[in-house]
Amino acid sequence: MPSPLPHTHPDGRAGIDAALVERLITAQFPHWSGLPVVPVEVDGWDNRTYRLGDAMTVRLPTAAGYVPAVEKEHVWLPRLAPSLPVPVPPVLALGAPGEGYPFPWSVRRWLPGETAAHGRIADLSGFAVSVAGFLRALRRCDPAGGPAAGAHSWHRGASPAYYDEETRRCLALLADRVDTDRARAAWEAALAAEWHGDPVWFHGDIASGNLLVQGGELAAVIDFGTSGVGDPACDLVIAWGLFDGDSREAFRAAVAQDPGTWARARGWALWKALLNLTGDAGRDPARAANELRVIEAVVGEHEASG
Repeated sequence: MPSPLPHTHPDGRAGIDAALVERLITAQFPHWSGLPVVPVEVDGWDNRTYRLGDAMTVRLPTAAGYVPAVEKEHVWLPRLAPSLPVPVPPVLALGAPGEGYPFPWSVRRWLPGETAAHGRIADLSGFAVSVAGFLRALRRCDPAGGPAAGAHSWHRGASPAYYDEETRRCLALLADRVDTDRARAAWEAALAAEWHGDPVWFHGDIASGNLLVQGGELAAVIDFGTSGVGDPACDLVIAWGLFDGDSREAFRAAVAQDPGTWARARGWALWKALLNLTGDAGRDPARAANELRVIEAVVGEHEASG
């Protein structure tokens, strides 16, 4: 599964390093040869990303499961971009396997900004409204021919029931840390709130690491690797990840979704938090505390909604 949080990795992870990127650029895009290649400071899990000169990035999948995103973003980001209120990654070129690297890869234009964090946002409630506006605009994009939710989106945009077995296994493992009866009730409510709407575009991973901030405002949205056409409930998880109190209510009002969609969103948030808590977060007290906070907020909102 894709990691929900960005990580800093030493150069060479997944067999990818700056020297490989330089060879790929020289072989396939010689007009960019000689530009400096430097790893980005904060890298995601699905891909390795490098600065190419001052104005571009090179993005390479780390495993076969992330490869479908390359062609998907290459085809669809240029089509979606004109209808969205803030920039999304401009794809400049599509690279082919080579130099010992087995997957397709891409070159994009660099988008300035820092990843979203409370200390970088001027007005969290206003920021929540901006994120909601982006999601409403994305939902209005024409879904015709778009990639239906499935394996390429890690089943974002489909029913959270795909992760039912995994969620119940996590609940069993966390019986000493989580009120599993309350959490299970919220999960089962998410499964019961089946989606019957028309397919719409979803991003699939609207999270702090994929929202760029400049001057305290939303400046861009990146990483559409889990995007597709289906149920937009997965895009509401940020309500508990970044927002709280007034900002969460501002997001809820502005994003304009029905109670069933919010029930499924609580399921997505619960699955992710439980999975994180049984994994890396178990070795990181601060991250574990955050996941427990999300679980309690989701469960409390489920109980209040009933």
